[in-house]
Amino acid sequence: MSDLQTLRTNTLAAVQAASTLESLDEVRVSALGKKGAITALMKTMGKMEPEARKAFGQEANLVKDEIASALDQRKIELEEAALDEQLAREIVDVTQPARPTAKGSIHPISQVMDEAIAIFGEMGFAVAEGPEIETDKYCFDDLNIPTDHPARQMQDTFYMHGHSGDAGSLVLRTHTSPVQVRTMLIQEPPIRIICPGRTFRSDYDATHTPMFHQIEGLVIDETAHMGHLKGVLMDFLAAYFEVDEVKIQLRPSYFPFTEPSAEVDIGYEVVNGELKIGQGDKWMEILGCGMVNSRVLENCGIDSSKYQGFAFGMGVERLSMLKYGMPDLRPYFDSDVRWLRHYAFDPLLIPSMVRGLHA
Repeated sequence: MSDLQTLRTNTLAAVQAASTLESLDEVRVSALGKKGAITALMKTMGKMEPEARKAFGQEANLVKDEIASALDQRKIELEEAALDEQLAREIVDVTQPARPTAKGSIHPISQVMDEAIAIFGEMGFAVAEGPEIETDKYCFDDLNIPTDHPARQMQDTFYMHGHSGDAGSLVLRTHTSPVQVRTMLIQEPPIRIICPGRTFRSDYDATHTPMFHQIEGLVIDETAHMGHLKGVLMDFLAAYFEVDEVKIQLRPSYFPFTEPSAEVDIGYEVVNGELKIGQGDKWMEILGCGMVNSRVLENCGIDSSKYQGFAFGMGVERLSMLKYGMPDLRPYFDSDVRWLRHYAFDPLLIPSMVRGLHA
């Protein structure tokens, strides 16, 4: 027994003397390890008498538990001391100025949409929005698009899972025109709105992507005519491209939801390799427009004998490419930080017809 008590006293002293977790672990191994002192003493029990073996075993277990408890307590003390030392070493001076952080920026698509909203807002247009998942009724039927029209085929339109073009099918809207339908169904004329938003078509190349953005406009009243439409578009394009005036031409075209319909070309010229929008002897298609088809008005519950109106639609990406010089549409959606840093806009400079459209 004397050897066991001597081991207890020496080991407890060594535990308290340990100043690091490494030295404490060495004490644990020397006392309680497979080749430790207590293990060696307990191997001598086989040579003892039964009564002496029982008493020695009980005493050895008590010493072993006491040493293990002392080791655990000392480990907690050393860990807390190490943490206090680390916190003291890594103290933060809150009086120091903060490190500069990277400021977020506005994507060109968002910038152009904000610019268009600012321009049309000055003309008295309100912003209308609608769901991106639409029924084919709002997306096609009410817009006078027949069931056999190519735009309704699955190679052009994204139908939702389980829908294949049957009545009541759900689609990812192919244009923002359903927002016009929804507005006409719930709002009495006069109506003057623009509909910015995302649209979806099955197409992908340098100038087309499966997801893109449009801004469409709608005016419904008793006196609207093609002259008003042309004036609105000329004023918008001049303000957007920040030129005094623009030269445009309306080419006859066909859209199921407008009659008559027209493609709008804008004049441009190339000077020293730079594209100049507004004047020149060259023409570039930029948007589509027309007078709202009377069938569309009737589908939306508007008396076509009393009211008439015009509509137009343009691609946001195309507008931004022309104004800010992006040659390819696909990088818009690549999330390339370098591209974003080059083309992005200051988030604090909100487009305004008073302050300016951009920095």
